[in-house]
Amino acid sequence: GHNAVAFFLTTPYLGLMYYFMPKAADRPVYSYRLSIIHFWALIFLYIWAGPHHLLYTSLPDWAQSLGTVFSVMLIAPSWGGMLNGLLTLRGAWDKVREEPVLKFMVVAVTAYGMATFEGPMLSVKSINALSHFTDWTIAHVHIGALGWNGFLTFGIVYWLIPRLYNTKLYSNKLANAHFWISFLGIIFYAVPIYWAGITQGLMWKQFTPEGFLQYPNFLETVTQLIPMYVIRSVGGTMYFAGIFILFYNVYKTVKQGRFVANEEAQAPALTREHGASSNGHWHHWIEKKPVPFLVASLIVILIGGIFELVPTFVIESNVPTIASVKPYTPLELEGRDIYIREGCYVCHSQMVRPFRSEVERYGEYSKAGEFVYDHPFQWGSKRTGPDLHRVGGKYPHAWHYHHMFDPQTMSPGSIMPPYPWLIDNTLDVSLTPGKIRAMQKLGVPYEEGYDQIAQQELVTQAEQIAAELQQAGIPVTSDKEIIALIAYLQRLGIDIKATQK
Repeated sequence: GHNAVAFFLTTPYLGLMYYFMPKAADRPVYSYRLSIIHFWALIFLYIWAGPHHLLYTSLPDWAQSLGTVFSVMLIAPSWGGMLNGLLTLRGAWDKVREEPVLKFMVVAVTAYGMATFEGPMLSVKSINALSHFTDWTIAHVHIGALGWNGFLTFGIVYWLIPRLYNTKLYSNKLANAHFWISFLGIIFYAVPIYWAGITQGLMWKQFTPEGFLQYPNFLETVTQLIPMYVIRSVGGTMYFAGIFILFYNVYKTVKQGRFVANEEAQAPALTREHGASSNGHWHHWIEKKPVPFLVASLIVILIGGIFELVPTFVIESNVPTIASVKPYTPLELEGRDIYIREGCYVCHSQMVRPFRSEVERYGEYSKAGEFVYDHPFQWGSKRTGPDLHRVGGKYPHAWHYHHMFDPQTMSPGSIMPPYPWLIDNTLDVSLTPGKIRAMQKLGVPYEEGYDQIAQQELVTQAEQIAAELQQAGIPVTSDKEIIALIAYLQRLGIDIKATQK
């Protein structure tokens, strides 16, 4: 996920910044040499930083440490690029007061600097212990997405469209209004979410003087944040209102101009100077050769991935096996797919970290060997709801049934949405044998030919769960999706519990 941020939301936008900001300011890039160092250092270091999202998890410690070290190192190239962008405006700051394009770009580059300072800061273990799984990470990401990516895009659009249609921007006043409305939208969005994130982290870890959790009911930590979520929605609405102003301004600009399909230009023919020596820098030769440049970039990028991924596959001690951990049954496998389909992983993690507060709240901390048959694993990155890795056996089947049908009945004040269609939808088991075969190819040790009897075993387990629900007074048949989801939830974390017994 972090690599996607690097290669879709960071490096391409830095290229856009280096191209459009000098044009908008009518100033050359402050330092071409610094931009070269920025590029190569960034693509080399960024790949190593991914594990900083997995600190204190079941990931091997050496990989976590690599993520932390390289994340902190990222400050250097990132801030080098930010300063290069801001210093490009030297001698042009008077234009920032008047030009909405430059306003957007200045805030965008500043947001890039803020996000790239905060990212390494959140990679330090002592800070990550508080921030991870909270809204703090959400706020950090949106400073980058709304400020850096969004505002740079707006600035580029306002600069580019008038030139494509050979006219002036329809209204600078509207563009300035867009800037201030969306800028305030970012403030009203990010500040309450930062507040919510810190509040979450502190409430989760708070103990009473007697040594008990101050807030043992996870829901208490959620209801405290509802006012902040309301303010956040106001900020998001303001940001989107600014986008509609952009659309209107661009539409009117296009209407008053005429698209320039081709622009005539003349230049003298290049003449080759025989015997002339090249005074270019060492990197000039590769920049003129696209294929070698692509290959060199790929090698630099892959170095980090190779060093972090290969050892986890080659060295077996990185993922210690646990004898009691068994593959999912066919019904549990179908329930897991429903869990993923409904996006449960967005609000629930499945990773109990080795903190006293989490062990007290959820149970034994998670081990790497518990996830060997999860493809992909469901560790999650956010806890709007509680962690579910030890939820198996914690509640009866009937509790899960009622909770999925209407969460408020089991957890008054819950903000979780209901899932009534799971009660009515018939479970599609036509693909179950194929899923078993797919898991076998991924190394899950199902017996040879197990796919032939998978549907039969699925029906047997489903009928057992349905019978227990019927005994609790719930009229349900064994072929519903809710049965599969209950089977999956009741399986979570029980393998290691069996070992402890």
